[in-house]
Amino acid sequence: MKLPRKKMTASIPSAAMGDIGFLLLIFFVILARAQDDSHVRWQPAKLKEVEMVASPLASVTIDTGFKTYLDGKEISTDELAGALSQILGDAPAGKRYVFLKVHKEAKATHFEPVIAAISEAGGDLVHILEPENISSTQ
Repeated sequence: MKLPRKKMTASIPSAAMGDIGFLLLIFFVILARAQDDSHVRWQPAKLKEVEMVASPLASVTIDTGFKTYLDGKEISTDELAGALSQILGDAPAGKRYVFLKVHKEAKATHFEPVIAAISEAGGDLVHILEPENISSTQ
């Protein structure tokens, strides 16, 4: 006696595809950076005691060539105050953090106009420093 074979259909299980897509989306959103300033080259100044601060609304960097960048995009110091005012918007006082990253060899003529522009825009200036290694200072 010969039994008829059941035909098997090959199908892709689609029940979990939505879950997998959602998890991948969350994964990439978490890994994404809001601002890309990885191309800006700078070395921070060092300090013995460094205090951590909350996340900034903007980041201003003065690189090794003493060029000024706002959130990774080159900008002149004349345009900086206006651009920062737009970014800071209606954020309450005490929450208007602007990170300032200055190359360790920059002179006052490079960073003083930037500090003035941040002040003019009403930003709470946070100077980014690296903790100094105690062993390297002795």
